[in-house]
Amino acid sequence: METFLIVGLGNPGEQYKHTRHNVGFDVVEILAQKLGIKMNKHRFRAEVGEGAYAGMKLVLARPQTFMNLSGESVVPLVQWYKPRADRIALVYDDCDLPVGALRVRPSGSPGTHNGMKSVIGLLGREDFPRVRVGIGRQPEGWDLADWVLAGYRTAEERQAAFEAYSAAADALLCIAKEGCEAAMQKYNRKPQKPREPKEEL
Repeated sequence: METFLIVGLGNPGEQYKHTRHNVGFDVVEILAQKLGIKMNKHRFRAEVGEGAYAGMKLVLARPQTFMNLSGESVVPLVQWYKPRADRIALVYDDCDLPVGALRVRPSGSPGTHNGMKSVIGLLGREDFPRVRVGIGRQPEGWDLADWVLAGYRTAEERQAAFEAYSAAADALLCIAKEGCEAAMQKYNRKPQKPREPKEEL
């Protein structure tokens, strides 16, 4: 049976739960709940869950190395499960995208994301799909490190983030079942702007 490996990037520990930088962990949690997969294995410094989807063995992983060392967990996971390059997908935050935006890509550079820099640097290639979830740019006066480790500030932001996380989970399953091109067509989107209230005539 073919294996599809989904890795969500984030930081372990209670103080980092549901922060902007932990998008990957939260999306993997949504997937685990949706598919009834228990994240009950500990392998290669990661929390791992195994299940089945679309005739494949589906492996979900959340590295516990802290973000900047993510590759130290991802590389041995890839070596152990031996998925094809297009059977690996990573999900993580992107501060260059507004809250609620998604970008699915079949390959590419890590950009400014330190977790992806670690993964690509140690894996030695960048030809695998990824789903980037927008967390918004830090406001003026904020340090980027403080911003990504902060939570969402308003109910509107939290709702947009939750919808994006759910869509990211669906996009990952679409990559697994239909391929990256199909997922790009369906899920690359900008967040919906609130409708202006109509004036009463």
